[in-house]
Amino acid sequence: QVQLVESGGGPVQAGGSLRLTCAASGRTVNPQTMAWFRQAPGKEREFVVGISWTGRTTYYSDSVKGRFTISRDNAKNSMYLQMNSLKPEDTAVYSCAAISLPLGEIIPMKSDQYVYWGQGTQVTVSS
Repeated sequence: QVQLVESGGGPVQAGGSLRLTCAASGRTVNPQTMAWFRQAPGKEREFVVGISWTGRTTYYSDSVKGRFTISRDNAKNSMYLQMNSLKPEDTAVYSCAAISLPLGEIIPMKSDQYVYWGQGTQVTVSS
C-alpha cells in the first residue's frame, strides 16, 4: 500500500502562486506514474497534470499549461506542483494520485486508472 499526503494549499489572490507537495509513504514507495487532479464545487474531478516515473514525460491540461509546473523527487518520494498566475477558476480541491504498475512514459488522464489517492488540499483563489 502507498499513502499519499498533500500539503501546500490555502487561500491566495489572483495572480499569486502556490506550491503543492505530495508525499508518498508506505510499504511500497516510489509509485510509478503520478498525477494531480482537481475538483471544484459542483464539478467533476478533472485531470490537471501527470508525470512519468522517470520525470522525463509530463502532460498538462490546456487550462494550466504555461502556468503550472509538475516535478518529482523519487529520492524523497515526493511530487510537486508549482502553480503560478493563479486564477479564480483554479479554485478546487487538489488531489495527488499514483499508479502502482510501471507504465513507462505513458500518462493516463482518467481518474479510474489511478489506484492510490491523497485526501486532497484546498486551493482558493480570490479575485
